[in-house]
Amino acid sequence: MIFEQLNALEKFQSFTSGFSGAIRLIDEEGDIAVTPSSCRIIFAGDEGDDLRGVTCRFEIDNADHWERFMRFMHRYAEENGFAYGETGE
Repeated sequence: MIFEQLNALEKFQSFTSGFSGAIRLIDEEGDIAVTPSSCRIIFAGDEGDDLRGVTCRFEIDNADHWERFMRFMHRYAEENGFAYGETGE
């Protein structure tokens, strides 16, 4: 998953309120908590301090969990005017 912004990074919220180690995805079915296997924070700008994005990778081995995640992704894309697609990586 690639994020252009994360609430946890805004005003150092992850440092002031603590980071649980999981990414929470919330929709009408409830919460999904995934623990990334890796995260890369990308900065840009003249000073190198403008957040450009965050790439998080995680694995889903259970077919039921994958189907739930896909429902979330399609619902999120539709509600926010995005198109969901896989990169093939």
